[in-house]
Formats: sequence, C-alpha cells, structure tokens
Amino acid sequence: MRVYQQYATIDLLSNGRAEITAGRGSFIESFPLYGYNLEDYETLFEEKLDLLLQLNRTETITWKGKHRAALEQQPILPRATNNHLDIWVAVGGTPASVIRAAKHGLPVIFAIIGGDPSHFKPLFAYYEKAYLQYGHDPKTMQTGVHMHCFFGEDSKQTAESYYPHYAAQIDRVGSTRGWPPYQRNQYDFGRSKNGALIIGDANEAVDKILMMQEMFGLTRFAAHMDVGGPPHLALMKSIEIYGTKIAPKVRAALKA
Repeated sequence: MRVYQQYATIDLLSNGRAEITAGRGSFIESFPLYGYNLEDYETLFEEKLDLLLQLNRTETITWKGKHRAALEQQPILPRATNNHLDIWVAVGGTPASVIRAAKHGLPVIFAIIGGDPSHFKPLFAYYEKAYLQYGHDPKTMQTGVHMHCFFGEDSKQTAESYYPHYAAQIDRVGSTRGWPPYQRNQYDFGRSKNGALIIGDANEAVDKILMMQEMFGLTRFAAHMDVGGPPHLALMKSIEIYGTKIAPKVRAALKA
C-alpha cells in the first residue's frame, strides 16, 4: 500500500512518468527487519503483488491475505495520473517468475548481470508462449533487460577507472555469499561481445544494446550505472552520454 501511495505521489509530481518494477530481490536482509519468515519467500511476493495490482486498479479496496491486516472498503489516496501506474515484474532467471508475470499479463524485465546474455533466450521464449496461452493480446506484450553499464568519452579510460569501483562492489556482495574475489578477466569478458556488461564509449554501447534488442525483441532497456559508487561527476557524465548520444542513436536505428 505504501509503495503504491509513494509512487502515485511521484507520478503526480512528474506528470505521469513514474513506473514500478516489482521483484523479489536477491537480498534477504529485509525479512527480519520487517518480521517476515524467509520460508514465506514465495507467498509473500505473490500476495503483495496481488495487492499492489488491485490497488492500481481501484481507489476503494476490500482485500484479505495471510501476511497483513485485511482491508475493508478502504480508500487509497493519492491516485496516480490517469488512476494507473505501469507495473513491470523483475525476473532474475527463474521460470516460476516468468510464469507469474505472464499470468498477470505484466511486462517483464530480466536482470542480466553476468555470463552470456544469450542464455536468457529460452526464458524470453517461455514468457512469450505463456503470455499468449493466458489469453493476453500479443500487441501489448513488453519485454526488457536490465544490465550493468557505465559510459564515458574514451572506452579504455572509462573501463580502467570504473573497474576498481565495480570490483569492490561485487566483492562486498560476494563476501556474504562465499564468492571468490572478482577477477579482471571476468570484467573483460563481461565487456566483450558475449558478456553482460556495457562499459565503454557511446558507440560500443549502441552496438551492444542493438544486439540485445535483436536477440530478444526488446521494448525496454534499463542501464544500471551506479554499481560500486563511482565518482559523482563520472556518474553524471555517464547519464549525460546515455541520454544525449546512446539513446537517440538506438531509437534512430530501430526506426530505420
């Protein structure tokens, strides 16, 4: 409920530009903070997604679930622009998550942050098949990917300066999960044609994003640029390059 209200507020302030990407996440630290049992991992997300979707459809809601108090003719304010928010489902790579998104007729965005992106092709096909089997209009189907990215004017310099920040963040996460230290060869492979990182100059980024679009038939690409806490000025430059050089070229190529 609070998520809907907060994003509805942002949506009103931004003239209808807010969206929600709902996912279970890969971190579990929030479970004890909110008093939840990790054994309820699946049912918590199912129930909360169901409530979020109902909140998004109607201003006054009657609802009952297992993990929170029931709602009886409860008005939910504020309401988003046009009384509706676009809600995507974030998927890390599990078939069950793909089916969940397809069942609800929701757009899906895959987090591709390691390995070879082509390995996700079966999941895209699985989603499309399930989406149609649940009776949804193929014209409304939307798919996207989320990838770790960073952009600069010079490809080599950008990669060299960003590597320490990126590697440190991966190691911070890996230290709690038993991962070995992140290696430079992993980073270099990630930046290669078959890797899952887009780190370099605008032309490299355009080529790789278009390759992802051709591979998966994307309608959305999300660039995650702040992994590892890079310097503020470098991050602002990366955002500027994405908005002024990369995105326009990708849009132009897709229209051609």
